[in-house]
Amino acid sequence: MKIFNRLSDTFEDIGTAEDNKIRIYVCGITVYDDCHIGHARTIVIFDVLRRYLNHKGNELVYVQNFTDVDDKIINRAKSDGKSAEEISSKYITSYFDDFSKLNVLNADFYPKATDHINEIIEAIEILSEKNYTYTTLNGIYFRVRSFPGYGKLSKKRVDELEEGTRIEIDNLKEDPLDFALWKFSSDVPNWESPWGKGRPGWHIECSVMVSKFLGNEIEIHGGGTDLIFPHHENEIAQSETFTDKKLAKVWMHVGMITINSEKMSKSLRNMILLKTALKKWGSNVLRLYLISSQYSKPMDYNDEILQESLQKWRQIEHCINELITTKNVTEDLDEFGDKCNSFLADFFLALDSNLNTPLALTTFMKLVSYLNNLSSSEKLTIQMANKALPILNTIMDIIGLSIIKVDNDTKVQIEKMIKERNNLRVEKKFQEADMLRMKILELFNVELTDHSSYTSWKKKELIEYENKS
Repeated sequence: MKIFNRLSDTFEDIGTAEDNKIRIYVCGITVYDDCHIGHARTIVIFDVLRRYLNHKGNELVYVQNFTDVDDKIINRAKSDGKSAEEISSKYITSYFDDFSKLNVLNADFYPKATDHINEIIEAIEILSEKNYTYTTLNGIYFRVRSFPGYGKLSKKRVDELEEGTRIEIDNLKEDPLDFALWKFSSDVPNWESPWGKGRPGWHIECSVMVSKFLGNEIEIHGGGTDLIFPHHENEIAQSETFTDKKLAKVWMHVGMITINSEKMSKSLRNMILLKTALKKWGSNVLRLYLISSQYSKPMDYNDEILQESLQKWRQIEHCINELITTKNVTEDLDEFGDKCNSFLADFFLALDSNLNTPLALTTFMKLVSYLNNLSSSEKLTIQMANKALPILNTIMDIIGLSIIKVDNDTKVQIEKMIKERNNLRVEKKFQEADMLRMKILELFNVELTDHSSYTSWKKKELIEYENKS
């Protein structure tokens, strides 16, 4: 599998470490508010990557941090009349609630900055001993120009780089690009250090947690494209200074989401919270949307694009349920099996090529269309379903989609009512049969499809958008 490495500007084989593990670190969220759809895109892209690498038999160690000490958290705490810890705890809980609903696998570790203050202090001491830092009245800073490789990720010379949106403005700094490792503060939260009370800067926490949980050299480091500069550029400078190792083999970044072609921001009042999107579209539609564009490119969020993902989901949903409920039989399966396996091979080939999820999704939908056409022409059989279902389940698992499960008692009730309806149709009592069809829909949200010799059924996922349309 090859991934585009932003550091080298080439497509590189991920490879594995000497112990055959793939170590992945993804910069998580700053926990001062609920997650939005932009966060979801990054998390889902890396979730699909993990699922695929696991399917290929790789052993992974996946770490995603929480930034739980930051000016934004402190400001939110003051405005809400709560402690910073209360704010961060609230939104960490909110994170897990949102992403469990989005069917995202848990990371192996979720380290928090506040749990690693001692390690952060030790790292700053190493940088100080190597003469990469200086002290002002406001804190301890890293000398950017002392690191010769600075700018290699963003592909800019130091002189070209402008101050990033989260670089501290401090007139006492030697250089505007220098960034804080430790901020002096008497306000809580703060911690004792050899230099005085304060709290860590934003960038140092990730360098420390990568080293602690994954070692000094990892296979993949990732996050949103907004983190390339200054955050990841600063991480490289810190980590490669105090470890004398190359921090990551591959740097992988996910593009931003715009809202109706506008930048998403609180000032424009167009933030789409993940909770809101989940309620409106459901997890399967959202996941299909989030993988429908090449991961490193920006993508737009609007109802028209989401409707396309909804239509795809209804086709997938129908296909799976037709496979589960078919009652036709046949013998000739060789050509069918070869064709399904060919679709699966193309799906894998797309993911191997820089996690090309749009092409993988197109291939998946071709398979779905092929199977749905067989079903509508009365050619889909039990034997075909036995071959196709494992392939579809493999793809569904990698993408992270899931069909609504029906418990056995409910299934017995539904099929009993379907049998009653079919008896009414045989007796030409069509009005009563239609009433029973409606009753099945109202009671179980189950739709029926009549075939020549049997009736298939599917329990549809409720999508709020459809109900309001």
